[in-house]
Amino acid sequence: MPPRKSKELTEQGARDAALRALARREHSAAELAYKLKQRGHADDVAQSVVDAVGEAGWQSDARYAEMLVRNRIEQGYGPLRIRAELQAAGVADTVAREALDAADIDWCERVRAVHQRRFSGPASSAKQWQQQYRFLAGRGFASEHIRMVLKGLSDFD
Repeated sequence: MPPRKSKELTEQGARDAALRALARREHSAAELAYKLKQRGHADDVAQSVVDAVGEAGWQSDARYAEMLVRNRIEQGYGPLRIRAELQAAGVADTVAREALDAADIDWCERVRAVHQRRFSGPASSAKQWQQQYRFLAGRGFASEHIRMVLKGLSDFD
């Protein structure tokens, strides 16, 4: 890869890089700052650009959280996994909680749908029940929701 021109490492270059990244998909502020730093921009330049695009309304942690929550729910993930992913992306806990609450999801119904998609039917043994429980827990569903659904499907608990 050819060396970067000094012009590309200016604040304007960082702003252009941030806008290109945001044009592709939503990013959290922390994620965007990290990407700019990886491209060789100074920490203070990256932070000022992230602040500027946030103030202009081009970047929003709330929008990012809503997008991620919607996508992960469609992919069959539960609230614990989604919240952990938002936390890893640097989204504040209050913003993550608001995004999950705004989704207004019946988590028991989501557990049931994911279970139906993955397994052919209810567990016929304690071993299968444990396997199904572990799978759903790994997807990030709360144990109370998993138990409620699995108890309704089989006699094993």
